[in-house]
Amino acid sequence: MEYVYAALLLHKLEKEVNEANISSVVKASGAEVNDAQVKALVAALADVNIDEAVKAAPVAVAAAAAPVADAAASGEAKEKAPKDTGKSEEAAMEGLSSLFG
Repeated sequence: MEYVYAALLLHKLEKEVNEANISSVVKASGAEVNDAQVKALVAALADVNIDEAVKAAPVAVAAAAAPVADAAASGEAKEKAPKDTGKSEEAAMEGLSSLFG
């Protein structure tokens, strides 16, 4: 994954996405460079318009951020709610065992 991030970073900075540049970025991050993976990525990206690929990619980051924000906003309400529901662990296990006969 670090190789893809390196390629995206280079593209964003309008630098050439080549083996030497990707290797430099990965080394600078402190990770070990696997030359075979670098070569494979550069070969795979040879015919790809990165701008179009980024635009076509699904936006999972925004969708994942919403539940985190909701959880943070409702954090106070959850803290005030009683944490003990009255079920003992033994009763819960009995219910679970009834599912499996």
